[in-house]
Amino acid sequence: MDWKFNAEDLGQIVIGAFALGVPISFSEEAWQLSESLPLLNLSVLVVLTLVFMGLYAYQSMFGQNIRKRVPVFLARVLGAYLITYLVVCLILFSLNQFPLIDNWVVAVKRALIIAMPASMGAIIVDSFDKE
Repeated sequence: MDWKFNAEDLGQIVIGAFALGVPISFSEEAWQLSESLPLLNLSVLVVLTLVFMGLYAYQSMFGQNIRKRVPVFLARVLGAYLITYLVVCLILFSLNQFPLIDNWVVAVKRALIIAMPASMGAIIVDSFDKE
């Protein structure tokens, strides 16, 4: 099995992130949550996101053969999360809900909150052709 990251993988992650990121990005509840969620809770949310992405990637893409491919596994999960975060930032920017200059803390928090469901979409779509 080839574990190189290519344009097809990038496209799958972007499409999966976009599919779940768009509906959540239109949610005023997500916008408001980004203004009030404490840093500790946000940190827990990011860790939970990475854990669930890792569990899904382990089960669907790596299985029992992970010992020799731990760096690839970690790069896959972290890379998918980073790409998802950037897709969410782009979506929020296009909706004028990413106040990076006026209030960068809210912008970053908003993207992190929405990246949670979007990242699950990204990792699931990325796994479709890995079996």
